[in-house]
Amino acid sequence: MAISLSVVLLLAIVLVVLIRSGSIKPGPAIVAALFGFFLASTGMAPSINRFMNSIAETINQISF
Repeated sequence: MAISLSVVLLLAIVLVVLIRSGSIKPGPAIVAALFGFFLASTGMAPSINRFMNSIAETINQISF
């Protein structure tokens, strides 16, 4: 839960920065957000979630 909330906040911040810098217009940003919302309700959601969790675990295991 904490990882997915952190990812959502990070992606929201990136999206706001992209909109404010003019790199992406609000229309395409809304379409991308809706795509992610609807993608989360498909059968691919568990696979994407496992993939993101494995990336987070890999990053967590990297010691500096």
